Amino acid sequence: MGFWHNQLSGPTNPTRDAAWEDHPKRKGFFTDTSICIGCKACEVACKEWNRVPTRTAKEGQGHGGVKALTGNSYDNSSALGADTWRHVAFIEQGPEQLARARQSGAVNLGMPSVRSETAGSNGSAGSNGSAGLSGGGVATATATDDLPHVRWLMSSDVCKHCTHAGCLDVCPTGALFRTEYGSVVVQADVCNGCGYCVSACPFGVIERRSNGLVELADGSKAKPVNAGNAQKCTLCYDRISHGEVPACAQTCPTTSIKFGDHDEMVRLARERLAQLHSQGQTEARLYGANPNDGVGGTGSVFLLMDEPEAYGLPPDPIVPTAKVGRMFTMAGLAGTALMGVVVTVFAGHGIFGRRSS
Repeated sequence: MGFWHNQLSGPTNPTRDAAWEDHPKRKGFFTDTSICIGCKACEVACKEWNRVPTRTAKEGQGHGGVKALTGNSYDNSSALGADTWRHVAFIEQGPEQLARARQSGAVNLGMPSVRSETAGSNGSAGSNGSAGLSGGGVATATATDDLPHVRWLMSSDVCKHCTHAGCLDVCPTGALFRTEYGSVVVQADVCNGCGYCVSACPFGVIERRSNGLVELADGSKAKPVNAGNAQKCTLCYDRISHGEVPACAQTCPTTSIKFGDHDEMVRLARERLAQLHSQGQTEARLYGANPNDGVGGTGSVFLLMDEPEAYGLPPDPIVPTAKVGRMFTMAGLAGTALMGVVVTVFAGHGIFGRRSS
């Protein structure tokens, strides 16, 4: 029963589940946002290698194929989408936000710990049930501490290539498939543009490409390739199939984006987390490294310096299929109850009918 349950949610090997034989180890990203400098080299490399079109602002503010700034910090790509497979977010924070981040991180170290004696006789815990844990220290930073007046959070977001991918589960044409490396790729020539995958993704990553024109570098306009089809990061399937590194990781100047075997990426992420915690940066935490979360863990693991919501990430993503088993069970119980009511009504009608006659 556990095997079938894990086909819907929980820890599993997605490559094995996709029936790949003699497959290589699962590949993935580890994005360390603590050393991201926001250069957007990954965005550019992704667009160049995958020929992802660059759209200008609808109002015509952009020029030469370069998107105008959104007005939300130093950002001109806003979010992930069909034309943005890598997105570098810029988040500006003050000392109060940094203090809150350190306090929330101190009670959620993401590491095995033991409860300290100062936790209280009743073992009280915070909202995440981890307060009073030792092994990493508890931050008591406030806005009055010696904190910087401003700090920038920069993070290069990308498709998560989930262990249980909602987009893959709902695709009616088979356009989305699981590769031998564990990544999820769209076959544009099979996609019918239905958009089911768009609503099924808990991260809002995948999107259908607009049919509108795009502006080229010389100022001319042309219709984009794969217009109307769903598009997203492929983990550079064409590159890794030939032993190469994805374009974004290859070009990252600070090694904020690392690529390799998924297990190795998770190990590096945990080592980096422990290092930052030992330096007193208790705001650091991992995202996507827990195989027991709502998507079974992700192929793209992140080290964040604040709560996921600060980066526009869902705090508890859940794949749509996670509750399918329970839904069928409840539907079966409801159907059985309904049949019981129907049988009771007809049986009662027959009994009273005979008595009246």
